[in-house]
Amino acid sequence: MLVLRGHPYGLRKGTPATDMRIILYTGKGGVGKTSVAAATAVQAAAAGRRTIILSTDPAHSLGDSLDLPLGAAPRQVAPNLWAQEVDVLREIDTHWGVLQRWVSTLFAWRGVHQVLADEMAILPGMEELAGLLYLLHYHESAEYDTVIVDCAPTGETLRLLSFPEVLRWWMERVFPVERKAARVIGPIARPLFNLPIPDETVFEAAEDIFWRIDRVREILANPAETSVRLVLNPEKMVIKEAQRSHTYLSLYGYATDLIILNRCLPTGVSDPYFAAWRATQERYEQLVHEAFAPLPIRRVPLMDQEVVGTEMLRRMGAAIFGADDPAGLFFTGSPQQVYKENGAYHLSLQLPFVGREDVRLSQSGNELTVQVGSHKRNIVLPNTLAGLQVGGARYEGERLTIRFIAEA
Repeated sequence: MLVLRGHPYGLRKGTPATDMRIILYTGKGGVGKTSVAAATAVQAAAAGRRTIILSTDPAHSLGDSLDLPLGAAPRQVAPNLWAQEVDVLREIDTHWGVLQRWVSTLFAWRGVHQVLADEMAILPGMEELAGLLYLLHYHESAEYDTVIVDCAPTGETLRLLSFPEVLRWWMERVFPVERKAARVIGPIARPLFNLPIPDETVFEAAEDIFWRIDRVREILANPAETSVRLVLNPEKMVIKEAQRSHTYLSLYGYATDLIILNRCLPTGVSDPYFAAWRATQERYEQLVHEAFAPLPIRRVPLMDQEVVGTEMLRRMGAAIFGADDPAGLFFTGSPQQVYKENGAYHLSLQLPFVGREDVRLSQSGNELTVQVGSHKRNIVLPNTLAGLQVGGARYEGERLTIRFIAEA
């Protein structure tokens, strides 16, 4: 068991936050994710919850959505509402400073120009991870009732959420060996070759970062506190990516409680151009319901003007949630789970009220089709499963579990 500063790994707890809700919004770039996240924050604050919304997307647009300048520190933008755009460079220096300086020194020792070495020392994912570390601070301090995160587009968010698992593997398997090697080789290599062997300060900084990131992982994986919400438009490419994201989120144990279907054209449009567009949207809306059932879906109409400023965000929030609590938990349970057991991956789906004989499975490339009677659901498989083939299925306790095996 890896021990961090005297605390058994994974058991150190901070001050629990009472009734805190953390909501992460993600989706394909351009679907209106930032607007929906900001509208949720405005609605939650209006309901009396102390709310903060922060952007971890390096291409910040939260300030544009609120039509207010934002900075690295939280700014109160309305009663009960604060907003923040994470200052990447400052957060990297705060959380990664020791490690970054050592990596920069290592690159410079290898002959890389110092300015370029400083740039290369900002490792991939540092920006988003530094932003998410704010979650730990707000969770431990209990300053707010609701924390809403405007995440980067889907791909970056999924890589970010998977990072703790990768880091755990590295810390448990490689880190102890590297630390022992540094203690043995360091006293010899430093004076002979001027080699920047990491010292205890660097290793302690790595431990501290690891503990913080793992605590964030624990918080995000707690469905009673944290939910992910997917924002999408009624368009084929967007829906496919959202399906894939939903499966990946299940793979890493993150709960999704709501699907936001944004920019839907109103019914009854008379213009032939918009009527054809509306017919296409209706077709894709049906696909969304088939793909994400039993998750609740909130349909958001295309607004009659640009969604900028708190008044328009309030209108959007009312259209999404009505009289419901925007920080409420809209779905409990796990409609879709991915796990590994006995060396094989399994995909478990919630399918109540059907018999084994009613279910038909077919696979084509990275798509799995589950048909129950006359209804079918297409599941876009993540890369982990796409290279495998269905090796069997069983139906137990209102759940269909599909086993994947390597192709013969």
